[in-house]
This record gives sequence, structure tokens and C-alpha cells, in this order.
Amino acid sequence: MSERKVLNKYYPPDFDPSKIPRMKLPKNRQYTVRLMAPFNMRCKTCGEYIYKGKKFNARKEDAENEDYLGIRIYRFYIKCTRCLQEISFKTDPQNTDYEIEEGATRNFMALKLAQEQEKREVDAEKEEEATNPMKLLENRTQQSKQEIELMESLEELRDLNRRQGNVDYDTMLLKYNPAELKEQIKRLQEEEDEKTVQNLLGMKRKIDNDVVEPLDVENTKSNNKKIDLLTSVIQPSAKKKVSKLNLLNLVKINNVSTSKQKESGNSLSLIGNYSSSDDSN
Repeated sequence: MSERKVLNKYYPPDFDPSKIPRMKLPKNRQYTVRLMAPFNMRCKTCGEYIYKGKKFNARKEDAENEDYLGIRIYRFYIKCTRCLQEISFKTDPQNTDYEIEEGATRNFMALKLAQEQEKREVDAEKEEEATNPMKLLENRTQQSKQEIELMESLEELRDLNRRQGNVDYDTMLLKYNPAELKEQIKRLQEEEDEKTVQNLLGMKRKIDNDVVEPLDVENTKSNNKKIDLLTSVIQPSAKKKVSKLNLLNLVKINNVSTSKQKESGNSLSLIGNYSSSDDSN
């Protein structure tokens, strides 16, 4: 039982390997190998689909008078699983792929065709740059411009990250507290209301002083006109500020001032009547 695992064989002392006869084999001999389909294909005769990875017992041979940079090119023969049509394909070391020859058509060639087209375009651009120096200069200037734009965008991003890193969001939220903002707005509104009330009181005091001083009829008429104009100006603004004046308890002051105006108007009318009676006499 142990002899089956022996690797070394016994050679007698009179063994001569030159006496062993050699077999004469053909130069382009075919070998039977086990392989898998390298790509998806479809049989031309029956239309059977052969997917990538399907196993076949194929015949292999060297492609005569074909090589790529000293690398041999091999040809394989398989048979269709449905109609037994012979299909042949060979290796393509230039593109690290396989090339179909006969018996079937290759499927899903879109990616390969796109890669080949892209490669042709790149080769054409390189050839044009080699022959046309102006084109080469244009490409270099465009490339340098793109690099400058990329550097500027990177600098902007760095500045933005630096700014965001220095921002303290807690302090910002404390600064923009809605309750404090409401109180501040309310305080400003109250100050504006006080200023408007003081301006109105000052204007009314001036009117009262102007009404009391003159005693002539002509001056009284002109003062009456002034009073009418001022009251017409004051009344719309006073109506708008009624709510604010109510808050400050100044409605009574306005009533007193209007009563003073009525009394001054009555006194002026009495003076006018007195002067007219004198003229009639």
C-alpha cells in the first residue's frame, strides 16, 4: 500500500535514456483542454445563447504566423451545446481579451466599443498635439487655468471651514434671544411714544401762548387761522396715537387743551362783538 505514494522511481545501473525512442508529433498539434467561455456569445446557426463561464472541452492550437511582441496567440475550438456547430475564438494579448472568429457573434459589446472609441480619441489628440504646437499650447493654458480655478475653490473652502470653526453658536443664540428682542422693541416703542407726546404738548403750549397775547381783531383773525391749520395738522396724528396716549393717561390733558381752545374762541368772539358795536355807534 505504501508503494503508491512513492515519488522516486528505481533506475537500474544500465539505464540509458538515449535509447528511449521518441514519438514524432506534428508541429501544430491540437490539445484537448478544459476551459470556460470567456464572453457571452450567440450561435449563428441555431441562435443558442452561450453565457460567460460555461465550461467546454475545447481543442487548443497555436495560431500560425501570429504573435504580439513575441507572445504566442492561441486558438480554441468549442461546439454549440444545441446544434454542435463549431465555434472558434483566439486570444488577444494586445487588448488583454479574446476575439471571436467563426460560428458565433459576441454579445454586449457596448462597453468594449466605448473603450475602443475613447482610446482612439485619446490617440488622435496625442497625435494632433505632436504635430500642432499651437494646439499643445492651448491645451497647456487650459490645463493651467483649470488648476488655478481648483486652487481658488480649495482656498475658499478652507476659509469657509476656518470661519465655521471659529463660530460659537451658543453665544449667538444667547445674543438673539427672542424674549430680549421683544423687550427691546417694546422699550423703543415706548420711547418713541413719549417723544411724540412731548412734541404735541410743546406745539399746543405755543398755540395757547399765541392765542392769549394778541388783543387786536386782525391779529386774532390771523391767529384763528393758525389755530385751525395747526389743529387740522395735529388731529390726524393725534387720532393715530390715541392708543399710545391712553397707555400714558394723557387723554385728559388733550381734553383740557381743547376746552382752553373753546374758551379762547368764545373770548375772541366777545371781543369781536364789542368792536362791531363800537363801530356802529
